[in-house]
Amino acid sequence: MCGPELSLGEASRAMHATGVGSLGVVSDGELIGIITERDILHAVATDVDTGLATVSEWMSNPVRTFEADTPVDEAALHLLEHDHRHMPVVVDGRLVSILSIRDVLAALVEPDRR
Repeated sequence: MCGPELSLGEASRAMHATGVGSLGVVSDGELIGIITERDILHAVATDVDTGLATVSEWMSNPVRTFEADTPVDEAALHLLEHDHRHMPVVVDGRLVSILSIRDVLAALVEPDRR
């Protein structure tokens, strides 16, 4: 997770350090967006200064979410239909995780990992 005021450079370093491809953007405990590798790549490709540009300027918002009990096949179909690679998972409206397409693939190939 990160705040909306974080710079894109700081967000990319946080993703790299933790080995993830996205961060949920939270303000006052509420999920307000998601910043992904794609978002940062788009910013870099347009010559944005990643030290000055903030997550809030480049995050996806509004953000679609899954409930924690969403079936894997339903999640996979949704990710494919909307061309998403990451989707926040919420419980009672609070961010608990981010589901990646890699997570879905692993769960479909190795069902015991669910």
